[in-house]
Amino acid sequence: MLAGATSIDIPIVFLKQVQSDRPTLSNLDPVPEDLARAGAELALKDNKTTGQFLGHTYALTVLEVTTDADVIASAQSALQQSQLLVLDVAPQNITTIADLTQAQNALLFNASAGDIALRGSDCRANLLHSVPSDAMRADALMQFARSKRWEDLALISGPNPIDLTFAQALRDSAHKFGLKISAELTWDIDADMRRNAAQEIPLLTQRLGDYDLLLVADETDDFGRYIPFNTWRARPVAGSAGLMPQTWSRVVEQWGAAQLQSRFHDLAQRDMRARDYGAWAAVRSIGEAVTRTGSADPQTLRDFILSETFELAGFKGRPLSYRSWNGQLRQPIPLVTQRAVVTQAPLPGYLHQTSEMDTLGADQPESTCEAFQ
Repeated sequence: MLAGATSIDIPIVFLKQVQSDRPTLSNLDPVPEDLARAGAELALKDNKTTGQFLGHTYALTVLEVTTDADVIASAQSALQQSQLLVLDVAPQNITTIADLTQAQNALLFNASAGDIALRGSDCRANLLHSVPSDAMRADALMQFARSKRWEDLALISGPNPIDLTFAQALRDSAHKFGLKISAELTWDIDADMRRNAAQEIPLLTQRLGDYDLLLVADETDDFGRYIPFNTWRARPVAGSAGLMPQTWSRVVEQWGAAQLQSRFHDLAQRDMRARDYGAWAAVRSIGEAVTRTGSADPQTLRDFILSETFELAGFKGRPLSYRSWNGQLRQPIPLVTQRAVVTQAPLPGYLHQTSEMDTLGADQPESTCEAFQ
């Protein structure tokens, strides 16, 4: 501890709602039991590295609740332990938690839900978002499509709610960038794609007619993997398969990212995923704000995080900051395949009067969030 430093205790609670696994066509990519939690734990170690010199003592309490448990009651319990919460829960529970009486003076971070409404009509003043919105990911993809002059698009969407939400984000983004989705289908094949993909998918995609780019909205990671190279027409695939706009990926290696990847692998014995990064960014945002303000007061931290002074080194090539109008963490979006980063949005040529990263997702004039006004 440095001379003159003031001792501060910073308790953080990570609240995780364990989601029941949906049945999918493949079990090649099981969901890690420590998904997101491992990211928070790595960020805690990072915070402690700086905190030990400043007299700042960080503690992370992990509360995991099952799907059928009362997550709101667990949130109330968490708020009794700390006013700094990182949430990895179902989107429909996030606003309910933010509206709790005990949460009104708290600072909450949404570390996993990309729902656009949480940054818009359902935003809350005590809720920040360390994970990109679906709109940011969709805009990243449409910037790339526009740069390639792929103007005529087709869309296949899964039937699950998160598939439908991402599909709508793709539609809205296509309209925003002057692209046209001329044909759409909902995935309704229940055959075993491990055996029948080469027969079923050409027949399905033949119904789409011709197009420049096929979009896939399969956020449950069910069928999308079988679509590339099985389409009726030889066309690129993007979205939840093929070229994917990701919060984070194991193939991100530039800007010091390889060092973050290595440290995460040492901790969790696996690759870092998008939800891990969202939780890492949330806990690191708290640590950075505490370091700069010398305070653990949630309102003090919130005011600093939303100020123009706050910057987070996020291993994405530029400092990250939060939008003052909806609490969204600005961040570049890597566009990746399974083996490489193709590019990173915002792409060159997409200019903005304040930050080029505000070309991704809802800009301030477009925002419907009233809680931050």
